[in-house]
Amino acid sequence: MDMKKVLLLSLFALPAIVLASSGHGEEASRYLQQTGRESDFWPRVVNFTIFAALLWYLLAGPIKGFFKGRSEEIASQLKEIEEKLQAAKEEKKEAQARLDESVKKAEQIIEDAKKEAVILAQKIADANAQELEVMEKQYAEKIALEERKATREAIDEVLSENITTEDIMLDEAKVVEIISKKVA
Repeated sequence: MDMKKVLLLSLFALPAIVLASSGHGEEASRYLQQTGRESDFWPRVVNFTIFAALLWYLLAGPIKGFFKGRSEEIASQLKEIEEKLQAAKEEKKEAQARLDESVKKAEQIIEDAKKEAVILAQKIADANAQELEVMEKQYAEKIALEERKATREAIDEVLSENITTEDIMLDEAKVVEIISKKVA
């Protein structure tokens, strides 16, 4: 506190202290003789009012400052909380947007995978069909080869069994007849 306030307080407090220290015995009768009154109620009320005014004068500024500072502090905390809340809402919106985008990407990936699976299945089916055709051709060729082989063996057998040195002079009609018998 500055010096001015201390001096002012002491000037107003001194009469209150003096009046408050008076006793009830002789001093009360002396007060009655000096003032002509039986009680000191009204001077005490005046002293209390002066004391309350002094307290108000001395403490009102700091109390107002305290409450004003506290109000500003609460307002700044509230503003900070609102900013954090707004930031959290924006982050939530961004996260929701990223989630929606991820869901769309996942759906696109699934759709692409299905298309790719259809294409791969078609390629596999085509490859299997081509391989089956190749196997059928190989089978047909093998059958033809086996038929030719069987025919040669039959001809060799017929020739080796039925042809003797006497039959060497056979004409073509005789050879065809022998082979036809063997084949049939």
